[in-house]
Amino acid sequence: MTAGRYRVTVSTDGQPLLPGWWDDETVGRRKFASWVGEHGSRPGAHVTLVDEETGETLTEWPDPG
Repeated sequence: MTAGRYRVTVSTDGQPLLPGWWDDETVGRRKFASWVGEHGSRPGAHVTLVDEETGETLTEWPDPG
């Protein structure tokens, strides 16, 4: 099985906790939002959506800005 292009990762205190890969960006963005809702209250939680083809971080929570 090959991983999809779009990877969502939930990390806590810098350690990966839950990764997932999807071929479709729209699905990846929905999963990102879902995982923020499900895991965002964990202490030290950080959620990212990365385009594995380009290496670009498309979005992350909490917003580092």
